[in-house]
Amino acid sequence: MYPNELDDLVSRVRACQACANDLPFGPRPVLQVCETARILVASQAPGARVHASGVPFSDDSGARLRGWLGLTSDVFYDATRVAIVPMGFCYPGKKGGGDAPPRTECAGTWRSELLARMPELRLTLLVGTYAQIDALGPGRMIDRVRNFRDYLPRFFPLPHPSWRSRLWADQNPWFEREVLPVLRDAVQGALSQ
Repeated sequence: MYPNELDDLVSRVRACQACANDLPFGPRPVLQVCETARILVASQAPGARVHASGVPFSDDSGARLRGWLGLTSDVFYDATRVAIVPMGFCYPGKKGGGDAPPRTECAGTWRSELLARMPELRLTLLVGTYAQIDALGPGRMIDRVRNFRDYLPRFFPLPHPSWRSRLWADQNPWFEREVLPVLRDAVQGALSQ
């Protein structure tokens, strides 16, 4: 029996050593994919906790994101429904007061090939600035999130759900009031198509 193309590709991604010398804890690509996924979570890169667990968004930011989306863990981690393909697959380490930017090797080497093998995607959640720039080009995250309707039905720009987003949400109450209800509807709509 021959493995399907996506399984073979994921095996190659998991064996990737392209930036091994630049990663503080070595490579451990973290992603979740399936040909039948309807929603793509395009984020930046795993954090230290996710690197340790090997499970995408298995940290406080994941709990916050699932709350924003109105999804249970069972649905969020069902690869047949939700794919998670960050801009960088491995934890990039620390820089300044937070995590370093995602390594560019992953996006350039693997992302387009992975996405091409998921033809059922209906909605891409652009989580954070790096994913937004990759999909939409230069721009300000707050403007994209505020004007999210301009990108529907294909894309839904979101801030990154890190601890900093709580402060950001407090300063921008329109996010919870105006964006989250539409986000939850868009997610449910994509899953039911």
